[in-house]
Amino acid sequence: MPVPVQFQLVIFAAIAAFVLFQLYNVLGKKVGRQPEDDARAKPPLVGPNPATTEPERKLPVLDAATQAAIAGLKARDPAFDPHRFLEGARQAYETIVRGYASGDRTALTPLLSAPVMASFEHGMAARETRGETEVVEFVHPPRADLEMADAAGDRATARVRFLAEIRSRITPEGSSEERIEERRTAEQWTFERTLGASDPNWVLARVEPAAG
Repeated sequence: MPVPVQFQLVIFAAIAAFVLFQLYNVLGKKVGRQPEDDARAKPPLVGPNPATTEPERKLPVLDAATQAAIAGLKARDPAFDPHRFLEGARQAYETIVRGYASGDRTALTPLLSAPVMASFEHGMAARETRGETEVVEFVHPPRADLEMADAAGDRATARVRFLAEIRSRITPEGSSEERIEERRTAEQWTFERTLGASDPNWVLARVEPAAG
């Protein structure tokens, strides 16, 4: 005999109530971290536009030797960031090497101290007198190691050891044939800047050979 419609509705209602009760038991309880927990745990973002906040980067931990090597500058300039400095120094290294090869004085002038610029000018002029043009490329990204960072008076100094493998394409004037030279370089570059100056940029103050 078919079940009356009224009884069917009662049965379906009971089943629905049972299912909702079970769902409440499972979902109604807090499991793990809740959004409000994260809101309490994290400080509010500071700034007019939090969406533009730079994502946090995981930087390598400095070893004891590097920490000791930069202690002199950190004592005078606690904001000195060796990771950021090395990134900038590596970019400056590539720009300077390419600029010297191509004779790009405009690119070199803001990156070099006056004595280094004078030395580079002598080398570029000699190459131009020979009628040669040169283009360089890095076979591999250069390696940069921060050896020292210190401060004396108002002058900050940092020394970086660069290892690079460079390929030069040299073309004599009036010739369509280029000469390719490859070399490995190991150099110590000393950068300087004035503490407290409005211009925070470093300039290359000295270039010396380094042990490979």
